[in-house]
Amino acid sequence: MADLFSKWRAGLSRTSKSAFGRLASLLGATEIDQGTWDELEALLVQADLGIETTSDVIASLQRIVRARGLTRADELREILRADLRSRLIAPPVIKWSAHPSVILIVGVNGSGKTTVIAKLGKRFCDEGRTVLFGAADTFRAAAVDQLQIWGGRLNIEVVAGAPESDPGAVAFNAIQSGLAHAVDIILIDTAGRLHTRFNLMEELKKIQRVTGKALSGAPHAVWLVLDATTGQNALQQARAFKEAVHATGVILTKLDSSARGGMAFAIQRELNLPILFAGLGEKMEDLEPFDPDAFIDGILGS
Repeated sequence: MADLFSKWRAGLSRTSKSAFGRLASLLGATEIDQGTWDELEALLVQADLGIETTSDVIASLQRIVRARGLTRADELREILRADLRSRLIAPPVIKWSAHPSVILIVGVNGSGKTTVIAKLGKRFCDEGRTVLFGAADTFRAAAVDQLQIWGGRLNIEVVAGAPESDPGAVAFNAIQSGLAHAVDIILIDTAGRLHTRFNLMEELKKIQRVTGKALSGAPHAVWLVLDATTGQNALQQARAFKEAVHATGVILTKLDSSARGGMAFAIQRELNLPILFAGLGEKMEDLEPFDPDAFIDGILGS
C-alpha cells in the first residue's frame, strides 16, 4: 500500500507542487479571515476544480468553521482533506458478466486511446483473461499499426481492416472473431474525433449500433479517455461523448504530465461518471485503477 501511495504522489507531483504547494503557508498558524478564503479559492481554481466545485468546497468549509467555532487557518487542513475526499467516489467493481465483454474506447484526438487499450490489454491478460483488440480507427493508419505492434508484443490478436474502410465493419468482425475464439474481453479502438464534429459523432453512434447487432447487449461498456492536461476543456468533450454514446466511465490519462489533476472533482460533480483508471506514467504498468484516497494523498501530501 505504501508503494501504491508513493506511485500516486509521484504521478501527481505537478498538481501538488503547482496548485497545492501553497497550502502549507496558507494554512499556517494564522487567523482565518477573508484573505484566507480568497487565497484558498484561487488555489482550488488554479488546480482546475472548476468554479462550481470550488464554490461548493468553500461554502462547505465556511459552514463547518462557523459550526465548530474554528479560528485558525491550520485547522482547515484536515477539513479540506475530508471535504475533497467526500467528492470522489470509488470506482465500481468491473464485472465481466457477458462473454465476451465488449468495451468501446472513445475520445478526442491525442487523448491516448490506443496506448490505453494496450495498457488495459496487458492488465487484463495479467489477470488471467483472454483479450482481443479491434482496430476500428481506420482513418489513421498509424493507429492501426500502433495497435498491431502492441498486439504482437502482448500476444493479443488484432482484428483490423483496410485503410479508410468502414470502422463499423471492423468492430463487427472483431466481435465475430472474439466469439469464434471464445475470448473474455474485446477492446475496440475508435478514431479520435472532435466532439463538435457532428458527422464524426454520428459515425461513432453507428459503431455502437453495429456492435449491438454483432452481439446482443454490446457494447457492455463505453470508456471515455480524457487527457488531464486539457483541464476544464475536457468537460465539454465528456458531455458530448456521454450524450452521444452513453459513456459509462472515464479513464484519465497523463496525470503525471499535468498540473490540472483537480479536474477529477469536476468530472464527478458535473458528469456523474466514475473515474475507472488513471494514467500515472508512460510505462505499461502505470495505468492504475482510480483510488480516491491515494489521489487525495497525492495532491495534498500525507
